[in-house]
Amino acid sequence: MKVKPLRSAALVALVVTGLYVGVWAYFLPEKWYDGFPGFGRTWLPPLGPYNEHLAKDTGALYLALALLSAAALRRANSNRLVRTTGAAWLVFNALHLVYHMQHLHVYGTTDKVLNVVGLGALMLISAALLIPVRAAPRQPSRIDD
Repeated sequence: MKVKPLRSAALVALVVTGLYVGVWAYFLPEKWYDGFPGFGRTWLPPLGPYNEHLAKDTGALYLALALLSAAALRRANSNRLVRTTGAAWLVFNALHLVYHMQHLHVYGTTDKVLNVVGLGALMLISAALLIPVRAAPRQPSRIDD
């Protein structure tokens, strides 16, 4: 099994997540609050009243993480950058999951399961980026005559 394609796939998933939540929350905060996560589900109103500042800060955070993830994707062979990106997402996702685990009582069964599975998957994807990848052996340079 090749690790680099898995690493790239994990980074793509985080870029997409960051852009999906970030653009929506920052540029359309009320619509994000009323409609997140989308697909006919609404997870934010049961947690408290709308707050534009909090919504925009959430969007800004996700956009920043998307930018970091995109930079790491461009340099997927850099263990330091990819692991730092994974660590940043892991801190966020672990704390985010803990919060939602403590507040599942506001949701029905389907939304409870989707919260735990979705946030748990993001946490595992983030943690997977902490695994270092060995650099490919250097090929001897060839000089053509």
